[in-house]
Amino acid sequence: MNELKNSVRLIGRLGDDPKVRNLGNGKTVVNFSMATTEMYRDSEGNKKSETTWHRIVAWGQPATIAEKYLKKGSEVAVEGKLTNRTWEGKDGEKHYVTEINVNSLLMLDKNGNSGEKSVMQEPARQDLPF
Repeated sequence: MNELKNSVRLIGRLGDDPKVRNLGNGKTVVNFSMATTEMYRDSEGNKKSETTWHRIVAWGQPATIAEKYLKKGSEVAVEGKLTNRTWEGKDGEKHYVTEINVNSLLMLDKNGNSGEKSVMQEPARQDLPF
């Protein structure tokens, strides 16, 4: 049996335009926030929704796709792993953040008037079950 370790798959919408940083070594990193929303009914039968925000980090091909095609409100599916970072701020206080480091990205928005979905992902990962 193939065991998955530290694997995250989410479908949601961007909360803001991607932030692109070109690093000195020729690499590009793209960061964006993504919202996932769960719909459910409470004990009285009323429809409720709960939104969770995620910090997303993309490198390589997923970063190129995000930089070129994504914007606030874009619907995407991401697959990656959870990473935790710690740093010390200018004030000397420690900061903690949990991010999803993307290795596959699919664009799920409809293209123009065709009604077809646009799917772009890292070429090496054609087997996503989204």
